[in-house]
Amino acid sequence: MKLQKILNNLNAFEKYSFLKIIDNLIEDSPKNIDEINEILSESDEPDKLKSMDIINITKVFKLLEEEYSQYLAEVIARPNSQLDLVTDIIIRDGNCIMKYDWFANLYEKIIKEFERKRNSFCNDFFRQDKESEDARSRDYMIYKSCLDTAYNNDVANNQDKKITTDEHSILVTLSQKLALSQEEVKLIKYMTIPLEKQPIEEVINELKKAGIAFYSKKLNTVYIADELVRILRKIRGKEIADKFFRRILKTLSPAQIRRICKNHNLQWKDHSKEEMIKMIIDNGISFKNAMTDDIHSNNMTLTDRKKFINDLSEKNLKIGKSVKGVTLSDKLDSLIKYFEAIENDEKVSISFDGYDKLLRELSEYSKGLNQIIREEFELQDNNVLNSNYLINYNIKPRDVLDVVSDDVLQEFCVHKGVKSRGNIVRNILDAYTDCENVYLENYEYIGKRDLNTLKSNGLSLTEAELGILFENLTKNIFITLGFNVDEKLRIEMNSTKDKIDIVINLGKQDVIIVECKTVKEKGYNKFSSVSKQMKSYVTLVGRNNYRVAKVLLVAPEFSDEFVSDCRLDYDLNLSLIKASSLYKIMECFKDSKLKEFPVNLFKKDVLINEDNILKAIGK
Repeated sequence: MKLQKILNNLNAFEKYSFLKIIDNLIEDSPKNIDEINEILSESDEPDKLKSMDIINITKVFKLLEEEYSQYLAEVIARPNSQLDLVTDIIIRDGNCIMKYDWFANLYEKIIKEFERKRNSFCNDFFRQDKESEDARSRDYMIYKSCLDTAYNNDVANNQDKKITTDEHSILVTLSQKLALSQEEVKLIKYMTIPLEKQPIEEVINELKKAGIAFYSKKLNTVYIADELVRILRKIRGKEIADKFFRRILKTLSPAQIRRICKNHNLQWKDHSKEEMIKMIIDNGISFKNAMTDDIHSNNMTLTDRKKFINDLSEKNLKIGKSVKGVTLSDKLDSLIKYFEAIENDEKVSISFDGYDKLLRELSEYSKGLNQIIREEFELQDNNVLNSNYLINYNIKPRDVLDVVSDDVLQEFCVHKGVKSRGNIVRNILDAYTDCENVYLENYEYIGKRDLNTLKSNGLSLTEAELGILFENLTKNIFITLGFNVDEKLRIEMNSTKDKIDIVINLGKQDVIIVECKTVKEKGYNKFSSVSKQMKSYVTLVGRNNYRVAKVLLVAPEFSDEFVSDCRLDYDLNLSLIKASSLYKIMECFKDSKLKEFPVNLFKKDVLINEDNILKAIGK
């Protein structure tokens, strides 16, 4: 879930620690201080961050991301902190929203599992009676000796045991040079530093104070913003999200997967490829190290390794020539940036409706899909097959298909008549991108909240879904008409009190405001409330230094009284348009030679006459 959305759902107390950290970082004059001060000056109380609009707080955080990352790295490195263990729960896919009890279970589980692994690791590599020392054991011994020195060298000076920031920086470099995974680093660390289970309240409180997590007492839920997950992942040495690493590993041969396991002492014998991939991900093995060394045989030249990354990008992942760079490291950095861009992109790749349809039909064919997704992404709810739910966890359609076996996807394609040759995942996504047309065809009935007609037309929708669906379809219609539906501007303009549905940016500081209304009763007849709402929006736009060229109200239909009241209102430049009329205009426009709808056609009437417009654009 995005930071802005989380902040919007919290009270002042729940945001306090986060805002205090930002305030402290601002006081230290960060590199983007001029831009930050410019944003702060827009507030009524520029010296108080808590009084700022949430959109501006998010902007300030983005400008402070580098300093915030440095601060978190120092906090996590503290030897008396378990944040390295806890953040490794948080940075897993699906753990950005957790109920209190679920988080407590995950914490207890990771402590028990880690203690078991640590003891086994110690017996395998640090036994006093061990006669031989292989290269990997030697690496472990070197790192442990340095860690012991860093942690215990303060005792001689009569100081508490600790690892300083400088010492931690050296240990990080050493672990990278020795190609140690995050799991190996933790195992060695907690052989030196005592590990004790803490009360879950203390763990959550530490996360809050560190500015890592937010806790809503009312909802009993821990939230970690997507932006913070990405920062934490980099700090913990995970260059890309698990779901992307899984996507890459699935394209490798079993022999290459086995090499990664061997290099990190993972038990690979008698395990399937899928099981080995899960072990690699769970053990926090570095993507970059795996691609640079682990998967290659010793006789592979540097040229061959660079060619492999090129082929991985173009042939296996089918992402074209996105991987650039001369050196092997540059190519991998380019691939990392590609996946970062995908993760930052809020687009789902198919419509929300198509996503729901895919989940529904795939689950009908593969009965265990719900449980597979729950286990793979550690989701706590029983039924997770819902597009809105999964998007809150940043789980997109491609991510779902990646956790389904290739054999099941192949059979699913045959069953649904989807092309099975070529890139099977891409074929499935393409097959579900047109689902939105079904909703557009029922646009008027969605506006009327006519569930019976929708059901008879094959659409299974709930009452709660209709308002947002109608609004999203209206946006898509205006986009089809060639208008610039400016979501970014809308979000920037909207306040906690006034929330415009749609903003069409005409350029030169001119906009059209569009309000969407669904209604069950025959004829929309609440002009006084709508008038007050629209005038408030016009004022809001003016405060943002834009002019309202037109106000449009879209609804299934309007009563005669409503139209009459609208004609008598001289303050609002308001026009009314029926949902059925807007849909017909869109269909006619698609068949016309026009590239952009003439905006003046929406300015002539109070109740827009579809026939006149259809004649005008059909010439």
